[in-house]
Amino acid sequence: MSDETAKSGASSDETAMSDETAMFDALMRADPPTNAAIESVLADAAEVCVIEADPWGLEAADGAARLTLRGARIAELARMLAIVDGGTGDVCLCPGWPTIIVSGADGAELARWSLHHQQWLRGPGSCDAELRDGEALTDWLADHGLTGSREAQEAVARDRIRWAERRAAWVRAAPAPLATVAEAVSQREDGAEERMAALAVEVFPVARTRIRTLVAWAGFSVRRPAEDGDGTPWHELAPQRMLLAEERDELIAALLSEPLTAAQLDGTAELVTSLKWQRAPMPEPLRGALIAHVSSTGTEPMKFRMRHGYGAGRTD
Repeated sequence: MSDETAKSGASSDETAMSDETAMFDALMRADPPTNAAIESVLADAAEVCVIEADPWGLEAADGAARLTLRGARIAELARMLAIVDGGTGDVCLCPGWPTIIVSGADGAELARWSLHHQQWLRGPGSCDAELRDGEALTDWLADHGLTGSREAQEAVARDRIRWAERRAAWVRAAPAPLATVAEAVSQREDGAEERMAALAVEVFPVARTRIRTLVAWAGFSVRRPAEDGDGTPWHELAPQRMLLAEERDELIAALLSEPLTAAQLDGTAELVTSLKWQRAPMPEPLRGALIAHVSSTGTEPMKFRMRHGYGAGRTD
């Protein structure tokens, strides 16, 4: 914390909020970003420092990797920072990183910019600007020792692969007659979920069969927990939403009609602990079967929801 901040009694969070407010105020007063504006600032630069930290956290970034550029290397960076003139019209809500600080010959700060998701540049104008070649900039930074952007891109690529594989697995788990429309649902196509609900009634006209088929599919997410707080993908909850649209008496009767498979018990456990479940208390045979199943084979999140839901107060 700086001496000035300490004297004022302001916390680091308060300082960051003040910096954020000042930044957005400055953006609102600025013209749209252009390459000419970037080149004009860098033409007067004596030093450019690129720091692998966000612009609001520089006070705590003493150990962050950084690259200091002078002379011809500033011109190299200028070529890497080529943007699409006019900007996107939008401002990303995150602070962005790395931070680029441009200083003049007297050491005064001329500009402070930040990169966003290795695709956009903030600072030279009223909004974020799309980089003409974000990948080339990422490689250039890595070649000069700043590998954070490349590592972030690689992590994003891994996440995309992981989610694509999970989405494909969900489609494969769909009841065969629903597989084609399930693909459309997973791609968030307009009206796809409504089409799937209608098709389910058409191909499974008997409520008991339809419910028991859907509840097995609804258990798909139970043993595939989301990573890093991502949450369950919206499309994976489609079978659950279809089940919640069924008549309560038919739903309970279908679940009690014969013993449930492990997959059906998984789906039922998720269904009755969802935020949308507002049905009457479960019949004891079903409640007991769920408690026995989750107690013996459930994941920790399943057991937690059981203890605070249908299993609350159960002592056996």
